[in-house]
Amino acid sequence: MLRIALPNKGRLAEGARELLERAGLEFDIRSDRALQASLGSDFDAIFVRAEDIPEFVADGAADLGITGRDLVVECARDVEVLLDLGFGRCRLCMAAREESDLRGIEGVAHGTRVATTFPRATREFFERAGRTVTIVPMSGAAEIAPHLGVADIIVDLVSTGSTLKLNGLREVTTLLESTALLIGRAESVRNIANSGRVEELVTALESVLCAQGKRYLMANVLRSKLDMVKRILPGISGPTIVDVLDGNEFVAAHAVVDQREVYRVIADLKAIGSTGILVTRIERLMV
Repeated sequence: MLRIALPNKGRLAEGARELLERAGLEFDIRSDRALQASLGSDFDAIFVRAEDIPEFVADGAADLGITGRDLVVECARDVEVLLDLGFGRCRLCMAAREESDLRGIEGVAHGTRVATTFPRATREFFERAGRTVTIVPMSGAAEIAPHLGVADIIVDLVSTGSTLKLNGLREVTTLLESTALLIGRAESVRNIANSGRVEELVTALESVLCAQGKRYLMANVLRSKLDMVKRILPGISGPTIVDVLDGNEFVAAHAVVDQREVYRVIADLKAIGSTGILVTRIERLMV
């Protein structure tokens, strides 16, 4: 039985659970306050703070974990990144007051006070840039620090930037782009007894991620228009063409299309006399 550490709340918790359920893992939770859950016959889940997950995985308290890249970088423990899960997108940014003249890292003076909830990542960023700054560790609400005179600038997570604007701050530069990651403990991932189950989980998650933003389209198209159909429906490796019983001049064309292109594809197919156009969601896709 492999143990997966999952965020117990916040920006990553909902996305992690939804993705695992779509990959076929069903949560057996006895209570909303439960700290553990069964995920079928191969996995157990524990619910902990997202920032603690890299530590839990590195120390062997969990074999796998889902947490943010920002937290993995800040923790700086030896874990393996198995898969970028794509959700929980945000960025770790340096921000200054709106009226500041600061336009980039080169404008940060030596001795500048930097308030942040990511002291390790922030310190390393400025060291690489050759800047000696004073780190002011915060446990939250770093955006208020410049207004209280506690710091000159901040380094904080930004999703939309609305919180910065609300507090009279603006982005100066980005230190790190972050998304949710599936991470693993090297000993667990490489263990022969576990490697098959880990690979199966990664494959299941990849199939869900690959299906995002894709649709499966079917249409009856004129046999005489197949060259045009191939141009309209490139698919993954071209459309699948199937004979239609009693279809006479029609055949069925099946293809995977980008969700953003569906409206255009339908219009183009109708323009060449296609009928019976059907578009459906794809739960999983492997290419």
